[in-house]
Amino acid sequence: MWIVGIDPGASGALAFFDDEKCVLEIHDMPVLVVKRNGKLKREVSTPIVAGLLRKYEPTHAYLELVGARPGQGVSSMYQFGRTVGMLEGCLGALMVPTTVVAPQRWQKFTGTRGGKGGARLRAAELFPAFATYFARAKDDGRADAALIAWWGVTK
Repeated sequence: MWIVGIDPGASGALAFFDDEKCVLEIHDMPVLVVKRNGKLKREVSTPIVAGLLRKYEPTHAYLELVGARPGQGVSSMYQFGRTVGMLEGCLGALMVPTTVVAPQRWQKFTGTRGGKGGARLRAAELFPAFATYFARAKDDGRADAALIAWWGVTK
């Protein structure tokens, strides 16, 4: 049975994990570039997210708890919060039970060291058959999503 770990945000990912078959499938957050106020902006596509959730029919979702970070602009924080709300809306509409987890909690539990490289390294260690998912520096969202899924299954 599938569960999903979600690292929200435009650079995040959805990691679908079947712990019975030990299968991991990761999808980068589906993002489309749209014009808003004369500027090109990246926005998460809720129809694509909903389609992925319908495809895998996860029995539970684990969503990373997010908050404002120092130095982030008001506009970017608004968009980030909007994205999280859209993800929660998709999960709720499809009646997927959801647990929100603080990054510190899943990182400590999974033994993830600091930095974006730390998450990629730990994900490759826990999922060696799927290590290519985490090969690039920009794959930290994939690693986070996979580790969140792992936390959800093993906590």
